[in-house]
Amino acid sequence: MIFLQNLTILKIMYQVFVSDKPIVLTNIVEKESGFKNYLLDSVDILKVIKELNTTSLKEVRLIHKKPEKLLKKFLKLLPNVVAGGGKVFNQEGEILFIYRNDKWDLPKGKTEPHETIEETAIREVAEETGVAGLKIVKPLQTTYHIFKRNGKYKIKVTYWFEMKTSFTGKLYPQENEGITKVEWLNPAQSLKALENSYANIKLLV
Repeated sequence: MIFLQNLTILKIMYQVFVSDKPIVLTNIVEKESGFKNYLLDSVDILKVIKELNTTSLKEVRLIHKKPEKLLKKFLKLLPNVVAGGGKVFNQEGEILFIYRNDKWDLPKGKTEPHETIEETAIREVAEETGVAGLKIVKPLQTTYHIFKRNGKYKIKVTYWFEMKTSFTGKLYPQENEGITKVEWLNPAQSLKALENSYANIKLLV
């Protein structure tokens, strides 16, 4: 899996994860030391994915001289799928987690026709967890996850929102989506869950 996360550091404009190995999108060129540099305009993204998945290489950097064009050019490398998700808090300050594919995750899913991205996020959280009464507090950073479907790679663009709810009912994992558990986790439990999670979820939480 690959995740793309917007950073506030000028030097590193964006960071992509192939599993937990980063692809850094940047306008700064540095001498290679434990990583490889490629020009974003001419990179073979499939070669980069394979290198990070099958070799001991720890990092790849994609270079473009104009920082404002980094994300736009990267997103053109593969087809895009848009999704929405939520980091949900209850009245006790616990965070809503799902367990899927042997990893702790936050609920999210693909948008449907004629939905706003906010509607998608609320619907997907409700469907995957059984939680009702969801209200959006604020938008969070957007992540970009490259996945393989039917032999082809695509970029899932996920818009995240912080949400709150006073719901205290039973939680229902959406089993047909591969979710086996849904739990409210307190801060200490959340930190423990993040030890077995994805890089972009660690940044969100």
